[in-house]
Amino acid sequence: MCPLGDNGAGKSTLIKILSGFHPLSSGLIYLDGQETRFADPRDARSRGIATVHQEVGTIPRMNVGRNFFLGAELKKGKPPFRGLDTERCNSIALEQIRKFGITRVRDGDQLVGTLSGGERQVIAIGRAMYFGAKVLILDEPTSALGVKEASTVLRFINHAKNQGVGVVFITHNAHHAMSAGDYFVVLIQGQVAARFRRGEKSSVEVLSLMAGGEQIEDVVGEFAHLGKNDTASRPATQS
Repeated sequence: MCPLGDNGAGKSTLIKILSGFHPLSSGLIYLDGQETRFADPRDARSRGIATVHQEVGTIPRMNVGRNFFLGAELKKGKPPFRGLDTERCNSIALEQIRKFGITRVRDGDQLVGTLSGGERQVIAIGRAMYFGAKVLILDEPTSALGVKEASTVLRFINHAKNQGVGVVFITHNAHHAMSAGDYFVVLIQGQVAARFRRGEKSSVEVLSLMAGGEQIEDVVGEFAHLGKNDTASRPATQS
C-alpha cells in the first residue's frame, strides 16, 4: 500500500500512528484481522511492525554485521565471559543482504559508511525482515537516491511483498510508487483525497491528485501560454 502526498499531507503522522508513537484520535487499526491498538513503539515492534525511517538507521563507522544486529547482538561463551559473536553476525548479515541482490559487499567487517545509499537502505530493510517483520513501513526510502540505487530498493520492496510481508511504502514520488505499489491512497492535509488500485490511474493523474488537482494543470497551461507568446514575439525571417 502506498500513501501518497506532497509535503505536509500527513504521511509522517500516519507513520507515527502505525508504529505506535502517536495514539489514534479516530479510526481503527487491524493486524492479522484483529482490531488492535499499540501502547508504544516497543509494543508495535513486538507485534511485527517495523519502520525504516527516511534517515536510514545505520551507523557509518560500524561494520555491516554490527549494524545488522544492532541492539540484538549475537553472543558466544558462558557468563561472565560472554562476548559478541562477530563471526556469526557477519556471516548471517552477508547471507541476508545477498538474498536481495547486494553482491558488492563481500566482507561483514566492511564499514557501512563505504556503502551506497541504496545498499544502506537494503541493510535496514533486510534487518527488519530478518527479525520477523509482518508489516514493513518505509518512509521515503528512495528520496535521496540516484536512479540505479532507487531501482535496487524498489526491487527489494517487491521481494519483501513476495515473501508475504505487508509493505507500506510512503513516498511523494508517483513514478516510484506506481512501480512498486498495488493499492494507493492520496493524502491532502491529513484527509484521504483518493483511493485506487494499480492500473486505474496514470502517474500524471496521480501527480495531479497529489498537487490538489488544479495546480499541475495551471502550470502546464502557463507554460503553453508562454510558448505561444514567445513564438509570436519572434521576428519573421525572410526566405
